[in-house]
Amino acid sequence: MGAAPTVALLVSAGLCLVLQNLLMVRITLSASTVLIALVINSAVGLTALLTLLLLRNGMGGVAEAVSALRSWAFLPGLLGSFFVFAGILGYQRLGAAPTIAILVASQLVAGLAADQLKPDAPTLQANATPLIGAVLLAVGAFLIARRGV
Repeated sequence: MGAAPTVALLVSAGLCLVLQNLLMVRITLSASTVLIALVINSAVGLTALLTLLLLRNGMGGVAEAVSALRSWAFLPGLLGSFFVFAGILGYQRLGAAPTIAILVASQLVAGLAADQLKPDAPTLQANATPLIGAVLLAVGAFLIARRGV
């Protein structure tokens, strides 16, 4: 997949994330806890992915998934559920724009830090432009989030 289709995919995912959170906030309005929305979200996702895996690889795919389980393999699911949980609460309490601004800025800072931990990481001087962009994004996130806090 080339750069343009990848960017289009990421833009689509970003749009879908906003729609997902808005719909999950709506679910929480008729439920006693945000956990109901999280369970529905996870159950639908697991069902869809398991169906795709079965259609593509049959029971061999399920066996491979089970054999790939390690104790630490549960962390991505927990982290993802925490992300969705925090997003729903942010949408409810701060609004969509402040929540997205804070999430994107924090992801960018964490991503830059993760890239610096790679063995072939560029020097800080070579990263000057991305760092300036990160600072500008963080300032923008602060200005957007400030109205919601």
